[in-house]
Amino acid sequence: MYQSIWASASDLEKGEIEIYNEYFFRDLSAFYLEWVLLVNGKACQSGMVDKIDIEAQQTKKLKLDYDLSGISPDKEVLLNISFKLRKAEQLLPAGFVLAKNQLCIRDRSEQSLNFDNILTANIELQTPKVIENDWRFLIIEADNYRIEFNKHNGYLSRWQVKGTDLLNEGGSLTPNFWRAPTDNDFGANLQNKLAVWKNPGLRLESFEQSIEDGLVVIRAQYDMRAVSSKLHLTYRINNQGSIEVTQKMTAGADAKAPELFRFGMQLQMPLLMDRIEYYGRGPIENYSDRNNSTDLGIYKQTVEEQFYPYIRPQENGNKTDIRWWKQTNAGGRGIKIRSVAPFSASALNYSIESLDDGPSKGQRHSQQIPKVDYTNLCIDKVQMGLGSVNSWGAMPRDEYRLPHQDYEFQFVMEVR
Repeated sequence: MYQSIWASASDLEKGEIEIYNEYFFRDLSAFYLEWVLLVNGKACQSGMVDKIDIEAQQTKKLKLDYDLSGISPDKEVLLNISFKLRKAEQLLPAGFVLAKNQLCIRDRSEQSLNFDNILTANIELQTPKVIENDWRFLIIEADNYRIEFNKHNGYLSRWQVKGTDLLNEGGSLTPNFWRAPTDNDFGANLQNKLAVWKNPGLRLESFEQSIEDGLVVIRAQYDMRAVSSKLHLTYRINNQGSIEVTQKMTAGADAKAPELFRFGMQLQMPLLMDRIEYYGRGPIENYSDRNNSTDLGIYKQTVEEQFYPYIRPQENGNKTDIRWWKQTNAGGRGIKIRSVAPFSASALNYSIESLDDGPSKGQRHSQQIPKVDYTNLCIDKVQMGLGSVNSWGAMPRDEYRLPHQDYEFQFVMEVR
């Protein structure tokens, strides 16, 4: 992030910050400071410091008058600080933000999924009916939902709750290890080096169902011979039709598979599931090694706004550090996704395949790519960074890469 004024923590519980003026030849008299206190992503207090008297290349402490006394200690508390121009300067209007920082006062508390049946007063808990005698599908039915799993591949293939389809016709919830290669990926030949993860040879080995603690539990185990790994998918379904998903990959001890682009799942939701609300980094797209310019907050967007038309079609639209993500229609019906740890997600009207040029870089433009008639939602534990050191061979830094090893990702898709 390129700027010349920086705010950092001194004693944030007491409202104390430090401001460093990186300018060489100007003080900060032309600026004023605005601050906003966020609690679990929502603004609850704000204020302004009208005069900032700090000379060039100097650091000074400042005390902000926010009050933490009434905020529960288990809430995530963030401090947004922005430095704005007092008067217009050349092309920049008065009030223009020339620098900003987001400081963490209190970290996110340890999370638990707490997934169970939802009890309603004076209404007896009904155990869903599991229908096994269909040749193709395992069917789970209750008064308010119908869920189907394909017996031949083990994937969730129908999800209808209170008359609303949450999966597009012909869609499914599937493991996902691939992204449409970026220009940087092509520069490092990753479209070929990692190609095995495009289709790692998933073969269903076992598919079982049971009722445990009043929840329907589906377990599917896969062999991924092409990458010498096993994949386990476990689904727990409650009485509201919400689903807890556990995706677990076990890498073979002697495996020599390449690293991954991502570890997660994707599903095709109906086209009308085009409204997004999330608590994470935004508002623009961001990735694990390219998100310092984005702030944590609650953002409301549409699927149409997610796609970025790079000159060449490629991976885009991702968001990181997500606490929760809602994907709904205009009426608010849909799902809310949450996990124990922050995760990544994206929702586009383009499939990964349509953005992928294959083994060599094509000469297509993003505007030439046809949209699909559904909302493609990707939910990731993690995605490889973009690199961006150069576009002719440099890899992302080690901490932003995904070596072939054991991974586990657990999340809940809660019906809204």
